[in-house]
Amino acid sequence: MSGDKLVQLIAIFASLVLVTSGLAAHRLSWSKGVRMALIWAGIFTIVTLFISVVTGP
Repeated sequence: MSGDKLVQLIAIFASLVLVTSGLAAHRLSWSKGVRMALIWAGIFTIVTLFISVVTGP
């Protein structure tokens, strides 16, 4: 594993830690947290698909 990939993995892990601590601070239930995560995943998916269609191959 190269140094760049290791830095990316550490950054992703740190981001997940920040997100989970933020959700814990707001005392969200698991169901509400999962629902919000699915909504955000859907938003990012729609935007990504829109950009890929507009820019073309």
